[in-house]
Amino acid sequence: MKIILAFILVVSFSSKSNADVGKETGLEIPRYVSLKSNDANIRVGPSKNYPIVIKYIKKNYPLKIIEEYQEWRKVEDFKKNIGWIHKSLISGNRTGLILTSNNNIELLNTLGGKVVGKIGHGNIVKIEKCKIDWCFIEINSFKGWINKKYIWGVKVKEIIKINFLQIFEDLYWKSINFLDDIQNRF
Repeated sequence: MKIILAFILVVSFSSKSNADVGKETGLEIPRYVSLKSNDANIRVGPSKNYPIVIKYIKKNYPLKIIEEYQEWRKVEDFKKNIGWIHKSLISGNRTGLILTSNNNIELLNTLGGKVVGKIGHGNIVKIEKCKIDWCFIEINSFKGWINKKYIWGVKVKEIIKINFLQIFEDLYWKSINFLDDIQNRF
C-alpha cells in the first residue's frame, strides 16, 4: 500500500514539474493577461527595434502569453494574431472577450438563476471568478454568471478564485430565487 501511495505522489509531482512555465517569470505558459493602457504595440520580435504588427487601443483587452524572452512576452489574441509586447504594457488582471453568434448572452444572479442583464458580442468583461463551466463577470455596473464557453480569455476547465464560501453564496441566491418564485405565484 505504501509503495502505491509513493508511486502516486511521485507521478503527481513529476506531472506538475513538467508543466510549461515561463523562463523569465516561472509562471504558467500559456496564461491570460490584459492590457494596462489604451495604447499598446505588438511587434514582430522582442525589441523596440522590430516593426509594429498591431496597435491595440483598448485598455483591458485580453491576450494570451505563449512565450517569454527577457522583458518581452509573446502574445496571441482571439483572432490568432501573434507578436511581442513589453511586459510593462500588460497586467495580470483577468479580463475576457465575449464571443457569441447570438445577439446577447444572459447574465444570471446564480447558476440556473434569474436573468439580471444581457451582454453582447465583442464586449470586454472583468473576470471575477470561474467554476468549471461558468464565470462570474463584471461589465460597467452589471455583475453575473455566464457560461464560460462565451468567454475568450479563460481556459476550458480553469477555476479562478473559488473558495469554500462559494457554496453558501450559491445557496443564498438559490433561496432568494425560490422565495421570489413563490411570491410571484400568489
